[in-house]
Amino acid sequence: MKVYMKDRDWPPEYRAVLDELAGIRDPVTGGDILDSGVIAGLEVNGDTLKIWLNFESHAEYNITGASAIAYSRIIGDIMERFALVRFQNVYVYDLRNNVVGVFENRKGYTIEDISSEGM
Repeated sequence: MKVYMKDRDWPPEYRAVLDELAGIRDPVTGGDILDSGVIAGLEVNGDTLKIWLNFESHAEYNITGASAIAYSRIIGDIMERFALVRFQNVYVYDLRNNVVGVFENRKGYTIEDISSEGM
């Protein structure tokens, strides 16, 4: 995992992912998830993307006022932008390395297989 730092010199494959992540809004702050500090780290390896979010997914955290719904929406937005569209495998983790979102294209589908434009 590469820890996310705004001013880091990122390889092109990471830069493309970061540019796309910058388009995802944080429902709590209204800013993008990079500037809001939601992204803790990422790893781009061929057809696999792994993203770590800056939160812990346990009940005590949610009770203290963190918005589980906001993180759920962010995870959904990440999956929508990257799963099958750009990567065959997408994993989203919390800070404890728990998987909070997963997409694995085990059957080899393509974006054309699920696109509504062909219907």
